[in-house]
Amino acid sequence: MTHLDTLRRMGLFDARVPRYTSYPPATAFTPAQGADFQVSCLQSLDPATPVSVYIHIPFCERLCWFCACRTQGTSTLKPVAHYLEVVKDELALLRATLPAGVTMGQMHWGGGTPTILPPEMIRDLAQAVKDVIPPAPDFSFSVEIDPTLVDDAKIAALAEMGMTRASIGIQDFARDVQEAIGRKQSFAQTRACVDSLRAAGITSLNADLVYGLPFQTAAKLAATIAKVRALDPDRIALFGYAHVPSFSKRQKLIPDAALPGEEDRYHLARQAAAAFTGSGYEPIGIDHFAKPADSLAIAAKTGHLRRNFQGYTDDTCPTLIGIGASSISQFAQGYVQNASATAAYIERVAAGQLAGHRGYEMTAADRLRATAINMLMCDFAIDLERLAQHAGAAELAPIHDTILQDFAGMVVKDAGHIRITPAGRALTRIIAQRYDGFAGIAAQYSQAS
Repeated sequence: MTHLDTLRRMGLFDARVPRYTSYPPATAFTPAQGADFQVSCLQSLDPATPVSVYIHIPFCERLCWFCACRTQGTSTLKPVAHYLEVVKDELALLRATLPAGVTMGQMHWGGGTPTILPPEMIRDLAQAVKDVIPPAPDFSFSVEIDPTLVDDAKIAALAEMGMTRASIGIQDFARDVQEAIGRKQSFAQTRACVDSLRAAGITSLNADLVYGLPFQTAAKLAATIAKVRALDPDRIALFGYAHVPSFSKRQKLIPDAALPGEEDRYHLARQAAAAFTGSGYEPIGIDHFAKPADSLAIAAKTGHLRRNFQGYTDDTCPTLIGIGASSISQFAQGYVQNASATAAYIERVAAGQLAGHRGYEMTAADRLRATAINMLMCDFAIDLERLAQHAGAAELAPIHDTILQDFAGMVVKDAGHIRITPAGRALTRIIAQRYDGFAGIAAQYSQAS
C-alpha cells in the first residue's frame, strides 16, 4: 500500500474537520454566554498582564468570492465612518468595564479590508484604541493589507500609529484563478505594496496564499510561489480553500467543477510546502512557514507557539479582546463572540451594552482537551507529563490508545509523548478531532486535505 493509499484509508480525502483555531470550535458557542459573561470576564482581568486586541473591519470595496469572512461591500465611506463611531462607543463601554491599568501587548486589524480606511480614519481608530488600552512596552501591531486598496499615505499612517507587521493577501497570481475567485491583483501591484511597506520601515511581512482554488494547477502554483519568493516575506500562511457555499452565498459564483479534487489539493499543498522549505523557510504547524530568525519560528523551536483565531502566533498574551462585529474574545473563563451581523452589533452597542451575543464557558475537562489539541496543532505531539498537570488527564488515556491503534505508523508513543510522525502530519486535524468532545456537532467544516 502506498503512502497516499494509507492517507486515503485514514480519511484524509473524505473528512471535514475544524481548523482548531479555538477549542471548543465556535460551532459550540451558545447564547447562554453573552454580554453578562463578557462583562464578568473583562472585570476579572489582571492589570499586570497585557492583553491582545483584535479589531474587525467588516467592509470591502469588492467582495472576493472565495472569502467566507463576515464582510459587506460598500462603494462609499459613509457606512465605514458610522461603523467606526460605533466601535468608539464600544471602546467607551470597555473603558467603563476594564480594571484600571490594563495594557495592550498586541493589536491586529482584520476584515474585510482594514486598508479601506483612509489615513485620517486609520489614525483616529488606532488612537481611540490606545486611549482605552494603552500599549505595553513591547507592543506590536499587525494589519491585513489588500495591495489593490492601499497607498503610500495609508501605509504612512499605519506606520505612524505603530504598525510592526503587515499581512499581505495574495491567494494566487494566476489570472484565470483570480478571475474565478473575484480577486484581480497583479504582481506589480503587490510588489509596489511590499516596496512601500519596507520604505516605511515595516520589516516583518507575511504573505497569505490559498491552495485548492478553482483552475489552480501545479504549474500555476509553481509560478505563484516563484513570485512570492521574489517578494521575500518573513512568514507565509498557506491556507486550504474551504468551499462552503451553503454558509457563504458568494461562493456559489465559483463553479464546483473547476475546483481541484481532494487528492489534487493534497498534492498542491505538498508542492508548496516543499518549495518553501527548500527556500530556507521553516515549517510552522500545519500551514505556516517562517524564516529561521522570525519570532514565529523561534516560538516553534522553544515550545511557545500558540494557535488562535488568526492562525499560528507567538503572542504570549493570555487574553484576546475582540472589538467590532463578529469579533471573538478569548478569556481564561472561555469565549465570547460579538453579534455577527453589523446591524445587530450596532444595535447592541447603541443600547449601551457590550456586543457579546454568544460564547462558551470552559470547564476543567474542556481545558484538558484544549491543551491536548493545541499541542498536536502546534507541536505535532502531546507531552504526557505536561498534560498530566491537568485534572482528569487519565481520562484521555483510552483516546491515546485508540489513536495509536487507528493511526499506526502515523502516530507513535515515545519518550513520554504521543507523537505524529512526519508522514502523518497531513492527518493532524483528523487526529486532533479524536480529543474533541464536540465532534458530534453537525457543522460545515472545511476539508481535511
